[in-house]
Amino acid sequence: MTFKVEFTPEADADLDRLFDFLLERAETVDEAMRAYEAVEVIRTVANSHLSTTPYSYRKVGARPTLRELIVPFGSTGYVLRFDIRTPELVLVLGARHQREEDYH
Repeated sequence: MTFKVEFTPEADADLDRLFDFLLERAETVDEAMRAYEAVEVIRTVANSHLSTTPYSYRKVGARPTLRELIVPFGSTGYVLRFDIRTPELVLVLGARHQREEDYH
């Protein structure tokens, strides 16, 4: 079974925010490129992992369909919160850096 993976507008806004954060702090071209790489890795991992094994990730709260995926990147990583909406659809609800307190 393969799930379709979609990002909500809020999750896309989170990725834009994370990208801007990395880009603003970049001091070299290589560091600026890391901002692009981070967003690309997040999207690639979400699509590859959540399209095949969304139920294997950690549950969040009381709903069994609400879960989180950790995406390693460099010495830290990102956390994607997602909901398995139907037997065909996984909806990414938000993204944050692991060192952030919670989703915005």
